[in-house]
This record gives sequence, C-alpha cells and structure tokens, in this order.
Amino acid sequence: MTATVFEPGGYRYAPGVSQYSAGIAAQPGYALHRVRFTQPVPLAQGFDLAQAHLTAMGRPVQAFGACELRSPAPFTEQGFRDFNEIYIGTLKRWGIVLDGVNPVARSNVCPQIAPPDVPSMHAFSYTVPEANARPSFVVAGSAEAPEGHGSYREVAIALGDVSIEGLRKKMTFVIGEMRRRMQQLGFDWPDVTATQIYTIHDFHSLLAEQFTATQALRQGLTWYFNRPPVVDLEYEMDCRGVFQEHVIKV
Repeated sequence: MTATVFEPGGYRYAPGVSQYSAGIAAQPGYALHRVRFTQPVPLAQGFDLAQAHLTAMGRPVQAFGACELRSPAPFTEQGFRDFNEIYIGTLKRWGIVLDGVNPVARSNVCPQIAPPDVPSMHAFSYTVPEANARPSFVVAGSAEAPEGHGSYREVAIALGDVSIEGLRKKMTFVIGEMRRRMQQLGFDWPDVTATQIYTIHDFHSLLAEQFTATQALRQGLTWYFNRPPVVDLEYEMDCRGVFQEHVIKV
C-alpha cells in the first residue's frame, strides 16, 4: 500500500487504522519539526499548546502530523476505543480527520514510574516550508500485534510470554513492522535519526542480535520504562528521521 498525500498538511501518510496512520513523511518543499514538552501535559492543554506554537510559526493546524502521548496505565481494549474517540475529536475540529480517515501518526505509551494522572501529550511533529529540505519522516508506534485484525489479544505475538524467547519474537515482529512502515513512506533504517523503545522488560541481551542489521545502533536507542497502551502488550517502538527538534518548557 502506497502513501497518501494530505495536501493541507504538507505531508503524506501511510494508511493505518482509524485512530492513527502508520507514519508520515514531509512532502518535497517541507521539513518535519518535532517539539517536546519538558513534562507531559494533559491532552487538551497539549493540543492548545500545539495550536499556539503552530500559529506562532505561521502554520495552520493541519500541519500537525504526529504526536507522542503518555497515559496513566494500559487500557482495556474497550477503554482504548473510548479514548480514541475523544482524541480524534480535536483532529476532526481541526479539519485533519475527514470521512473517518486519520493521517496523523501517533504513539501512546504508559510510564511505569510517575505516570501522568490523565492522558497527556509528550511531543508532537509538524511541517514547515523549507526549500531543498532533507527528507524527513515519523513512524507511528507499534507493539507486538498486527493492527486492524480484531482484538489485540487475538493476534498478539507470544501473548503472555515475557521470557527471552518471547521477547525475541515480539522484538522481531516490531522491528519488522517499523521497517515496513518506513518503506511505505520511501525510507529505511539508514535514514533514521532516533529510535525509541517502550517496555518494562529486560531486552538488553537481545540488542545486538536484533538491531545490528538495522544500523539503528549508530544513532543509539532511547529506552523508556513504559508499557504499550493496551493490557497484555509488552514491547513497543517508534522511530523518526527528523533534523529540527525543539523543547518547550511547561
């Protein structure tokens, strides 16, 4: 499946599920910028801050292309569906989600230590016009379950198995899914500037085995002691190739 252009935002996206796309890439003549808050802010406030930043940068809200969220604890599957309806409401008001199609890439994970009290925004990415910009992209988070195939439990890789062998199977799937999403957008591992891992399990003995071929270790890996957003999922990743990153103190 090829990427689809979202003209108002200046980016293209790899189609995903209703709540988020599989990833985005800046169109020619645009660059992706990433903004991280010094601490997660409640979701409604995060959207307000993102809108204020976009306005200050002279960008429309439709330039909002990706976000990284933090939630208090993993959701049940129904709870996750309910949350997604609330989250998508803002994107509909911004004219981004149209006819049930959501181009925005997303990660949503749950800190094991000092989690936020409510679903919150950690970071977001948006497009900026830039002549001769280097190609840039953001791949949405994926845990060890193919999306769009019924409940996560029905399709999760090595469900309930957090042994080394179980983690190996989960990592192999997720790393492969990262590459599949990148390739949909026209990229591959050598184009990555940052790779983020979310798990509370000890995966260190698998690092060389799983990541050497990806070349991601050249840029290093960022490990967050977080869980994926749905109960019974154990390992998640996202990655990006972004050359302008900013931090906003909140």
